[in-house]
Amino acid sequence: NSLSFSPYGQSLASGSYDTTIKLWNVDTREEIYELLGHNGYITSVSFSPDGQILASGSYDTTIKLWNVDTREEIYELLGHNGYITSISFSPDGKTLATSAQDMTIKLWNVETAKEIRSLRVRERPVISVNFSPDGKTLASGNHEGTIKLWNVETGEENSTLKGHYQCVRSVSFSPDGKTLASGSDDKTIKLWNVETGANICILQGYHSPVRSISFSPDSKILASGGDDRWIKLWNVETGEEIRILRGHNNSVNSVSFSPDGKTLASGSADNTIKLWDLDLDSLMERSCDWLRGYLQNNPNVSESDRHLCDGIGTQK
Repeated sequence: NSLSFSPYGQSLASGSYDTTIKLWNVDTREEIYELLGHNGYITSVSFSPDGQILASGSYDTTIKLWNVDTREEIYELLGHNGYITSISFSPDGKTLATSAQDMTIKLWNVETAKEIRSLRVRERPVISVNFSPDGKTLASGNHEGTIKLWNVETGEENSTLKGHYQCVRSVSFSPDGKTLASGSDDKTIKLWNVETGANICILQGYHSPVRSISFSPDSKILASGGDDRWIKLWNVETGEEIRILRGHNNSVNSVSFSPDGKTLASGSADNTIKLWDLDLDSLMERSCDWLRGYLQNNPNVSESDRHLCDGIGTQK
C-alpha cells in the first residue's frame, strides 16, 4: 500500500493491508525483516532523511517510529482521532507531518515525539502531505480536490490551489522545489508552479483514479500509478508521456524512485512489489527525439519553447 526507499537506496520499506511492514534488500530482492505492532492496515511508510528511523501510519489511528538498526519501536504518536492517511518527514528529519481522517494535519517533533502544532482543515479530510525540499512549506491534498500550501513555521495557510474536482490522492514536490505535482480521482495529474501557484499543465491519459506520483531525483521525470494497473512516466518539462510500464494485475497504490533514479518501485493491490530498471537518459532521449520536430516546426509554438529539447537525444 505504501513504499519508501532508504536514503542510500539499499533498502525498500513496504506497508501493507495485512498490517505488516517489511524491509527488503534492493539488490537481492529478499526480505530483511518484518515489523509488527499496528492493529490496522498500513497507509503510509517513510524513511527519515538519515535512514535511521522508519515512520509508519496506520488505519489504527497511530503513527509509529521504528529504529531501523535495532528493529525496535521508538515512539508511538497518539493524537489523531481518525485513520492516518499520509506521513512526511521534513528534509532535516526533525519534524514529521501526519494527516488523518479526523480533518487535521499534525506536526511532530521527531526527537521528543511531542506534537508541535495541529493544522485544522476546514473542508474535507486531507489524504496526502509532502514537505518542500527547503522544509518551509507543507503541501496537502484533500478529499474534495483542493491543495493547500502551509507555512511550516507559523502553521498558517499560504495559498490554495484549485483545479481538481475529485479527491487528491497524492501530492509531491519536485526535488528542485520548483514544481508541485498532484494526482487525483478525476483521472488527471496536474503540475503547479510553486512560486506563483499557477497550473503549468495537465497530464492526461488515465481512465481511472491516480493514486501515487513520484519525481525522479533530477526532477525531469514524473512516475504515476493508479487504478488503471499500469505506471506512466512523464517528461516534466514538456508534459509528454514517455513510457507505460505494464505488469501489475490490480491498482498501483504506490510508486517511488530510488535515490539514484535508476530504479522505480511500485506496490500494487495484486500483493506484489515490482522493481523497474530505468535508464532516464534514454527515456529523455526517446521523448525529446520524438518531440523536437514538433517544437521546431509547429507555428503555434512560442519561440522560447522551440529549443526545450536541445542538447538531449540525437540532434536532427
